[in-house]
Amino acid sequence: MSFKDTDPLRGKLALITGCSGGIGRATALRLANQGCSIAVHYHSAKSVAEEVVAELTQLNPSIKAVTFKADLSNYDEVRKLHKEVVDTLGHPDILFNNAGATFSVIGPQGDLQAVSVEEFEQTWRTNTGSGYLLTQLCLAAMLEKKYGRVLFCSSLAAGTGGVIGPHYASSKSALHGLVHWLAMRYAKDGITCNAVAPGLITETTMMKNPSDELKARLPVGRFGKPDEIASIVEMIVLNSYMTNKIIVADGGATPSAF
Repeated sequence: MSFKDTDPLRGKLALITGCSGGIGRATALRLANQGCSIAVHYHSAKSVAEEVVAELTQLNPSIKAVTFKADLSNYDEVRKLHKEVVDTLGHPDILFNNAGATFSVIGPQGDLQAVSVEEFEQTWRTNTGSGYLLTQLCLAAMLEKKYGRVLFCSSLAAGTGGVIGPHYASSKSALHGLVHWLAMRYAKDGITCNAVAPGLITETTMMKNPSDELKARLPVGRFGKPDEIASIVEMIVLNSYMTNKIIVADGGATPSAF
């Protein structure tokens, strides 16, 4: 496979958190196909992450792909992750804050008392705080280069409440305010900031055994696939004019953006 000198992502480095999962893996494949090297973050699925690296380097032997382990509920590990990526591959040009966790699933009819404030804070630290910190850490080098792509993986739950619980939904909706502030502040510095908000995507850890009842809620009549979200991330990364946007991909479940 050959790449033209005009390919805009050739030689760039993308740090993708949760890269061993469905959406992260699919996004890594698309960006690697564009000539991007990939920092493959994982939490516990080491063997899967190593499979992703093998798949990426087979797809495009000219890129680099390396695994990095970190527990994103721990801010010290987030800092360690960033340092290891920089020391090994250099400063990321693209940051996809994709990793997330549901923790307790109480559903739309659950009891608020079932989610303790400690679990609430842990959810926010993992889903929101770690992405904030990684963005802080990556931003200085992006400013120097006058180029950066910051993306967050939100959720349909951010605009509807979703099917997990209030801790998860609120941790995702908080990302939207962060996107809007970052996008407005750094737009003139060559840095874009956006989010993709998937709804009911199979082949992910959060949707291992989806029910037919959930599928019936979707106008398209089926669940989404990770590559359908990855294609949106690819489009955002390639587009220097798109910033300050939350792109919803939910099979028609909502009629417009939140």
